[in-house]
Amino acid sequence: MEEKLLAAKQMLEKYGQEHLLKFYDKLTDEKKNELLNTILTTDFKQMQELYESTKIKPQFDNAKVEPIDHTTKEELSKEELEKYTSIGEEVIKKGKLAVVTMAGGQGTRLGHNGPKGTYDLGLESHKSIFEILCDTIKEASQKYDAIIPWYIMTSDANNKDTIEFFEKNEYFGYPKSAFSFFIQGKLPMIDTNGKILLDEDGMMKQAADGHGGIFEAMRKNGVLYDMKEKGIEWVYIGGVDNVLAKMVDPVLTGLAISQNSLMAGKSLVKANPEEKVGVFCIKDGRPNVIEYTEISKELAEMTDEKGELIYGESHILCNEFNIAALEKISQNKLPYHVAFKKANYLGPEGKVIVPTEPNAFKFEAFIFDAFSTVDKMTILRVKREEEFAPVKNAEGVDSPETARALYKAYHHIN
Repeated sequence: MEEKLLAAKQMLEKYGQEHLLKFYDKLTDEKKNELLNTILTTDFKQMQELYESTKIKPQFDNAKVEPIDHTTKEELSKEELEKYTSIGEEVIKKGKLAVVTMAGGQGTRLGHNGPKGTYDLGLESHKSIFEILCDTIKEASQKYDAIIPWYIMTSDANNKDTIEFFEKNEYFGYPKSAFSFFIQGKLPMIDTNGKILLDEDGMMKQAADGHGGIFEAMRKNGVLYDMKEKGIEWVYIGGVDNVLAKMVDPVLTGLAISQNSLMAGKSLVKANPEEKVGVFCIKDGRPNVIEYTEISKELAEMTDEKGELIYGESHILCNEFNIAALEKISQNKLPYHVAFKKANYLGPEGKVIVPTEPNAFKFEAFIFDAFSTVDKMTILRVKREEEFAPVKNAEGVDSPETARALYKAYHHIN
């Protein structure tokens, strides 16, 4: 360990982060080893660059933004619907579709102690979010007589609890062999002086690297390799909190194949110009999502001759990727976006400091930044009441109450 400690010291001196070893002597041998491993595998040059990026205000004014073409599911003719369904069903029946669920979060905002997916939605059946999602996959599996592999991305914080939850519930009757769990990547949090924070235990304080980190995590954890071995060609990637997500949708797959697209996404009509959602667009000639914080009032309110919002295709984190696109994306780092947050940390005197104001930079990659790696993308507009019931807030909009009502209405539960 002495050799490792020396290597860590040299690394930290080079980047002015020597304080990370200040409480090293107070750690157990196991924690010492863990801290040294974290230091030696951290890209400090990248962290330095990310810190410098916090001083530059992002510029969107020069980007050329145009509306994106979309297909409305309910406006498809009977023949079109049959055609796309048939193409997509062939992929599913041959075992060439996999589902990935991003489930790294805790249910803290819902007042739930545990992974968000283990949250009881409040139905009479007492089904958790994970069981509801599993029902969807099981139903498709039976319908198409194919085992659909389910990859679940967890985090360091909830990986153990998530796996134990599935084991305890016997994988909800779906084959254990169909499941794979892998852990999301993390990045250190930095203070306003560019110093990496220490957490309450004297370890490097890290935070999840955003849903855009999934591509790198899939490569690093051997998920892409496993998919290729299984002959997977199309991969649905979505969040854990949408209890109406149609994760196995032959129409979306069939439409993407028909349009020769390597990526597809589902959209909803934006409720109103002010709704706080990102919208699909073409940015500088390529597919993208423009965040509600970036879009001008003029663009947000622009309508066509039918009175519909021109920038009205909400991105709902229900996307499908061809395996070739995933491989390409995973080889390159997506850009990181900066968030300024409140973060508890271990101060120089060894006491935990609880700030009252934001004090730390967190860096996240967003999944939609991957869209610009292709020339075109298939967008399928679906109905909110059929495919979107998110569980995000304890009450009000997108709460268990609203998700439960949408779920019960869709499944005709009294």
